[in-house]
Amino acid sequence: MKHSDVDCLLELSWEVCNKVGGIYTVITSKADLMKRGFKEYYLVGPYTSKADDFSPEETPSHLQAAFDALSKEGVHCHFGTWRIKGEPHVILLDFSGIIERKNDLKRQYWESFKIDSIRAGWDFEEPMLWSTAAGRLAEEISKALPKVSLHCHEWMSGFAILHVKTAKAKVATVFTTHATMLGRAIAGSNQDLYAMLPTLNVDEMAYSLGVESKHQTERACAQASDIFTTVSEITGTESEKILGRKPDVLLHNGLDIDKFPTIEDTSIKHIAAREFIREFITYHFFPYYHFELGHNLSYFILARYEFRNKGLDIFIQALGRLNERLKAEHSKRTISAFFWIPANHSGLKTEFLENKNFLRHIKHLVESEKEEIVERIVTSIVAQEKLSVPAILSEEMFERLKQNAQHFRRQGDPPLSTHHLDEQHDQMAVACRQAGLNNKEEDRVKIIIYPVYLDGSDGLLNLSAEDALTGCHLGVFPSYYEPWGYTPLESAAYGVPSVTTDLTGFGRFIAPHADKGGIFVVNRMGRPQEQVIEELAAILYEFAQLDHKGRVRNKQAAKELSALADWAKLIQNYLMAHSLAIAKVHA
Repeated sequence: MKHSDVDCLLELSWEVCNKVGGIYTVITSKADLMKRGFKEYYLVGPYTSKADDFSPEETPSHLQAAFDALSKEGVHCHFGTWRIKGEPHVILLDFSGIIERKNDLKRQYWESFKIDSIRAGWDFEEPMLWSTAAGRLAEEISKALPKVSLHCHEWMSGFAILHVKTAKAKVATVFTTHATMLGRAIAGSNQDLYAMLPTLNVDEMAYSLGVESKHQTERACAQASDIFTTVSEITGTESEKILGRKPDVLLHNGLDIDKFPTIEDTSIKHIAAREFIREFITYHFFPYYHFELGHNLSYFILARYEFRNKGLDIFIQALGRLNERLKAEHSKRTISAFFWIPANHSGLKTEFLENKNFLRHIKHLVESEKEEIVERIVTSIVAQEKLSVPAILSEEMFERLKQNAQHFRRQGDPPLSTHHLDEQHDQMAVACRQAGLNNKEEDRVKIIIYPVYLDGSDGLLNLSAEDALTGCHLGVFPSYYEPWGYTPLESAAYGVPSVTTDLTGFGRFIAPHADKGGIFVVNRMGRPQEQVIEELAAILYEFAQLDHKGRVRNKQAAKELSALADWAKLIQNYLMAHSLAIAKVHA
């Protein structure tokens, strides 16, 4: 691995030792390689009493002067190690001593960069205080080391760049926007961001959506930084219009592929997790009616509840069309469609726990006489007798099982959701009903809305998100707005084929290589929604037609494609960005 010519890199993120969102994955998964790529590498985050996996250590002598200088100003630096792969050194800043300066800082940033924060609250002020303090840290360290580089992720850490530029400190700066504030706000308000971009009045829209202070900070950071970067081509296009600068380097997000199981291990994990999923399907649907589990495939979506941005709307409509097509063909194939989407609910439906207990009681009864049952089966086969229930089960056992089976039975149709949702207003439930997805016996697509986090102890599946997805056959992530999109990449790394779109950063990254299956890219850019739904429905149908060998080929292809986003390859872009920044400052 090539070593950077940077003497000291400070990489800033609000998510250092502080898990909030997707940037946490970016930071933690590449930390080991970053540490090896730079002479001195420090991650800088906010100090909290609940800092994740932080181990305090004695401050290195060459940092002590900088720490002392900040301490005199009311900022206390905590040095230590982050207990993740690579064990990178971290500096956590306690900025509580400068809170009274917040209005002065707001005024300064208005005067210097025209950041209008008059309406901004603590969600703006808190990161402003922290990252301004981080800028002071970079300024002080640059007095002792000649080639210091500062990398700021998102507007929340960007005030550090604005500070060092104002102070004229000789610090190279790299700014990364993972998603523009305004772009996310526009997409989140159900407006067509990409159609609007060419004629968008940026400032007017920022004020109308109430994100002017964060947007203006982000724009100032993008324009003031020595090197401006985004995580994907599509975010670069968005940034060029919204932030007024085209990215100098694309810093695609990656994974530490070595942490994921081999293709052989993924097959073992799939079989183990599939048994939990099949048991769940059994007690979800079989009290009402029966279908062959051997012909059932599990599709899933795992995301935040952003109905349009995450593509839930077109996924449901595509499933509706898949359902009608399979019904028309009288297909034996059934699809269990899992919506692992945390949502508001009023508790688990007790019928699921009852069904689960009845099913396990039936299993326990059979297990209790397993040896006798096996012996009777063998005896019947050897005697060339016709196998029958009386020949296999004792009369007492048969009656007990029959009674339990009667308790297991329920009337009506299986519910769409495992938990109590307001189905009259919940967007997923309403959309499913409108698409004809009602979990009736004749439906070939079975809906499971699972509105809780998969933490391994939810009371039903009791699987982690990673185990749950490995037990499935296809992940579907047809997002409208997704600057990168880790979930289809992570699914592929676990050997699970996935669907993404060309409106996502990952989709555009992988599309030139995805011609052999494994990862399917739906074309959404500039296309009518009707065409997008048809294309997605066709992909879901074609995957459903694959035999076991075809699905295995797709698992292998997905696993191979995930290696293209290995940090071992992508980390070179980070080294290049900082070399360019250093060269610019020290020209």
